This record gives sequence, structure tokens and C-alpha cells, in this order.
Amino acid sequence: MGDDAVKPSPPPTAGAGEGPGAARRRPDGSQIFLTTRFEQMLNAARKNSLWPFPMGTACCGIEFMSFMMSHYDISRFGAEVVRFSPRQSDLLIVAGTITDKMAPVMVRIYEQMAEPRYVISMGVCACTGGFYRAYHVVQGIDEFIPVDVYVPGCPPTPEALLQGVVKLQEMIERGETQYQRAIAARKAAQAAVGG
Repeated sequence: MGDDAVKPSPPPTAGAGEGPGAARRRPDGSQIFLTTRFEQMLNAARKNSLWPFPMGTACCGIEFMSFMMSHYDISRFGAEVVRFSPRQSDLLIVAGTITDKMAPVMVRIYEQMAEPRYVISMGVCACTGGFYRAYHVVQGIDEFIPVDVYVPGCPPTPEALLQGVVKLQEMIERGETQYQRAIAARKAAQAAVGG
């Protein structure tokens, strides 16, 4: 190499308080701190780690299977860990028709789920009973369990269910789910009694 070749400059030396593990500093020398509420941090973690329990009882179950395939890549949203045990899941996706005989089973599954628990009603049959206007079909699962997101369609497309999951994540982040509202109401009632 000749003298006219460009030589790389030496790396800057890290002084005291500098380096990869050091706290960042503002131009005036003060440190930068991240402050947040614990609930916001917890909601951010919950929103990106949904563990769905699929309750597919009709053709919507097929669309749910398609939704879980690599084409839609639900793992981008942190909801790819499907659990078939209610004790290991926090998101119940009711996909299909629920009859009066199945409603107690659905309620039991919901009650066995880990808290906080969320519910997506997928398809017109789960949302409103669909075209089954009969005595033996539940006319909407919200008669038995609280529902956070309704995904309409007969059957809804996987894209619609994906949009429902994203909507649920936004609701979790803002604290607008049924569970979060119930907790907030309980805290407000305790504060009113105590204060």
C-alpha cells in the first residue's frame, strides 16, 4: 500500500460513562430517562402476545385455519401460539354457529381461560345467529359471554379476521376491552367507597 492510500480512522475511544451499556445523554449533559405508567407497559406486552383458543364449529373454522397459515403470517402480530387448552390461552375466537347445547360449554371454556381474557366473535352465526333464526341457535354469543370484537361475514375472509385481531390489539393498548373496562369500573367503585 502506498502513502496516498486511504487509511481507516481509528475507532473513537469510549470514555467514562460511554459505550454500549451507558445511558444516553442530552446535549446539556443530563441523562435521558424513559417514564411510563406500568399499565401502559403491561398493555403493550399483552397486545403483542395473544394466545388464541379456536372454537371452530362451522365453516368459519376453515377460514380460521387459513388465517393461521403462512400466507397471512399472524406471527407478525404475536398471535401465532394457538393453544387448545383454555388455561393456556387468553383469546377466545368463536368461529361458527353456537347452539343452545354448546353455549354452556363455551361459557365454561371462557371461565377457564387465563385473565385478562378477550373474545372475538367470528362470522355472522356467532355474532347474530346468522340465517339460523331458530329456537336451538344462540342469537349472538354476547348473550352469554362479553365480546370485544365482532368480525362479520359468512364466512369472513382471513383478511377480515386479521383486521379483527389488529383492532383487538389497538383496544388492548388503549384499555378499551371488556375486561379492562370491568377492572377500571371496579377500581372506581372501590375508590368511591374508600374515599
